Amino acid sequence: MQPLNLLIDADDTLWENNIYFERAFDEFVDYLDHSTLTPREIRDVLDEIERVNSKVHGYGSKNFGKNLVQCYQHLVADHISEEQARIITGLAERILEQAVEIIDGVPETLEYLAARHSLTVFTKGNADEQKIKIDRSGLMPFFAHAQIVKEKDEQAYRGVLEARGLDPAVTWMIGNSPKSDINPALAAGMNAVFIPHARTWVLEKEDLRTNGHRGRFLQLESFRELRTAF
Repeated sequence: MQPLNLLIDADDTLWENNIYFERAFDEFVDYLDHSTLTPREIRDVLDEIERVNSKVHGYGSKNFGKNLVQCYQHLVADHISEEQARIITGLAERILEQAVEIIDGVPETLEYLAARHSLTVFTKGNADEQKIKIDRSGLMPFFAHAQIVKEKDEQAYRGVLEARGLDPAVTWMIGNSPKSDINPALAAGMNAVFIPHARTWVLEKEDLRTNGHRGRFLQLESFRELRTAF
């Protein structure tokens, strides 16, 4: 097989990520102890706050903490004490303290792929936080490159293709997010592999737009299936 350029997402593709944000949210709901709103209704409020703020401030646990504080202010009171803010942001800060939980099948599959193709970690979010997770994962020896961007949109994919001199016809993006991994990569002329994750963040979900593109599209059930695809 011809050597390929495989760009691989990190969060919820190589290791678990969103489950820790979900746990922090559950703790936030307990602390909020709202008298009328259900957890689902509180989540809807937070989703809208995150949808707006992510476009300006980006992602990561620190920004998640700020979003929780804003959600608390919106639902309870405009004023929040320093102690309350400290407790709420602490829920988010503990996310980064979690051990990196590698998804089943990832190390051996990366070892197989790295012997045949050029691998790049291509992830978005807070650069410092993503670097910490990459280092803690112990997976970097399998990769020739790592790139962290603020947003993974069509422009970002075109940028990495141009900067690295990659041929889109032999370049694939692999990930769990239709919004960040699949649709913009296909729009940029690349190929894409969708590996769904049961706990993908709701703001990363959107309809797959796989028609009308030059690139190929594959959907697999697990990361280890990449061994049969490549």
